Amino acid sequence: MNAHTQDLRNVVLLGHSDSGKTTLIETMLYEGGAIKRRGTVESRNMVGDFTDIEHEKKKTIFSHQMFVNWRNNKINMIDTPGFDDFVGEVIASLKVADTALIVLNAASGVEVGTELVWEYVEQYRTPAIFVINQMDHPKADFETTLSQAKERFGPKVIPIQYPLNSGDKFNQIIDALRMVMYEFPAEGGKPEKISIPESEMEKANAMHNALVEIAAENEEGLMEKYFEEGNLSEEELAKGLTIALAHQQFFPVFAASGLKDMGSGRIMGFIDDIAPSPLDRPKRKMQDGTELACDATEKTTIFIYKTTSEPQVGQLFYFKVLSGTLKPGDELVNAENGETERISQLFIAEGKERISVPQLEAGDLGVTVKLKSAHTNNTLNTKGTDRKARLIEFPESRVRKAVFAESTSETEKLFAALNKIREEDPTLKVEIDHDTHEAVLGGQGQLHLELVQQRLEKEFGVKMQMKNPKISYRETITGKADADYRHKKQSGGAGQFGEIYLKIENYYEGMEEPSGMNIRQKTIEELPWGGTLAFYWCIVGGAIDSRYIGAIKKGIMSQMKNGPLTGSPCQNIRVCVYDGKMHSVDSNDISFQLAAAGAFREAFQQAKPELLEPVYHLEILCPDEATGEVMGDLQTRRAIISGINSEGSYQKIMAEVPLAELDDYGSTLRSICGGKAKFTMKFSDYQLVPANIRQELVKKHAIEKAEA
Repeated sequence: MNAHTQDLRNVVLLGHSDSGKTTLIETMLYEGGAIKRRGTVESRNMVGDFTDIEHEKKKTIFSHQMFVNWRNNKINMIDTPGFDDFVGEVIASLKVADTALIVLNAASGVEVGTELVWEYVEQYRTPAIFVINQMDHPKADFETTLSQAKERFGPKVIPIQYPLNSGDKFNQIIDALRMVMYEFPAEGGKPEKISIPESEMEKANAMHNALVEIAAENEEGLMEKYFEEGNLSEEELAKGLTIALAHQQFFPVFAASGLKDMGSGRIMGFIDDIAPSPLDRPKRKMQDGTELACDATEKTTIFIYKTTSEPQVGQLFYFKVLSGTLKPGDELVNAENGETERISQLFIAEGKERISVPQLEAGDLGVTVKLKSAHTNNTLNTKGTDRKARLIEFPESRVRKAVFAESTSETEKLFAALNKIREEDPTLKVEIDHDTHEAVLGGQGQLHLELVQQRLEKEFGVKMQMKNPKISYRETITGKADADYRHKKQSGGAGQFGEIYLKIENYYEGMEEPSGMNIRQKTIEELPWGGTLAFYWCIVGGAIDSRYIGAIKKGIMSQMKNGPLTGSPCQNIRVCVYDGKMHSVDSNDISFQLAAAGAFREAFQQAKPELLEPVYHLEILCPDEATGEVMGDLQTRRAIISGINSEGSYQKIMAEVPLAELDDYGSTLRSICGGKAKFTMKFSDYQLVPANIRQELVKKHAIEKAEA
């Protein structure tokens, strides 16, 4: 269970939903003797997918850490969800893995879920192995799937194996690296090694020679030997391929049936022999630009990549030992907050089971409990060591819902529970929209938020309601206008008096100074809600005393916080106060606040007022055949298509789309493309609302204001 750094292999399984990752891991655990019998999804007894929600959905929703001892090495494996909605689990797992095992469904080929994870594999520069799984499926097509993989992921995708047969009769795999054919018994398990049929020798030899060339290119001296002798020894071949894999010079492809237990042992053998250990990977770049070697003799540093909670245990912290050797009782300092944490217990995970261990060396994955103030993305160091790992960058939300407790008495309970779930799932965002005063929950998709809703009810006993959130509009002007306003109030004794003349116009950076104005003072303020207020004080001759500047600005700001059209914040406006009157007795701050507010309100209505709406940049990856329908749907959403590119058999569509038109877009896209599409969205800017929609929104606001 304990292993030295050089004997570790950290593998993360990636792939589209239903590619068979969880079943393949179960078979690998069985083959390696970690479990006595293989569980099934239907029986709800697998090492992975052990949560109640996963049993109910019959899908992997959370990442799960497991391990198996294979020959001389310990192989740590992390199973990950295939649904795009749970991509946060994938990204976090890739952060601590040294090799990605990308599982393809032989019947479906390269699907969009695989396209998504490949982006992160490239980002982290993770060595990758492909497994074309489910070769026993009636519609399994190894060659088509391989061709799609080469097309999408490039010429470095190189087969090591290919099946001699597929479908119900699948039981033979030709291995071009070892130049042998594996023939499996009907029930699967350990195969018989037999000679490659003569009819397949030409193909197998060509594949073998391609592998030898890859190995020779990546190890000094091997190329010369290859040219002289025409071949390499098994040891030399393994050494060259290890270097090539570690440097992403090639991505080997295997054939397997996880369900029938055919091919998994050979995959583990390859991981054991060829896949890089943590020592073979480049030094880790830290947040400050320095590099950290994975060295067990160094001072200890660990990185927390995932947190979960259990009712009887509390929080569980999943981590990777980046350097040093970690033991129970060690005290580490959190680089994020300076808190000292004691590692009271040390475990390795086998699904939901935790096995106590006396130590973990650099490169290993572990679990601990009862840390006081640690979170996902925290780095913990030996005292006196100042290191901070680069943070996991989680994606922006793609769906937003306004949320509230079914019963108002449970509001506090709801948000306490949401914060606990957010601690486990950093892709979940909970925030109060300061414009609409709604609590908004952001996630990766409708399924993601529905799962949160389900967990709240089952685990915390609180019911959450969701609805489409109000849109945070902005108001501005496109013209210019002058206005004057007198505020006068007499009620016996001292009254109120303030009179203001001002000019407003649309403001933009670099615009010319106002003509005909005696500018005495100016301030350019970046507004809390975005945009700018440019305030010019142009009073000469003491028409209004300068001590009232603050009150006048306050009055203007009160109107800008709640604009005249829809009550939305105003932005990008220049106000020039150029004249007015005051009274020696009746003028005061409140008088000029009210006068400024009135003048601004009147001027705003005359200065061609406009409503702005938030617009998001969308990038959509969809199958080629669905492009027309996807673009047609975008046009109904007032989208502006900014570009379209081909990416293999997929099309990448880029568009600017108003947020108001994106309600439940993920569900629509999934329906159009049969689940074979993905999208990302990011705030772009505020743009003018079309006149007809603006009129409707203004009218609606007026009605709501009258009813209030």
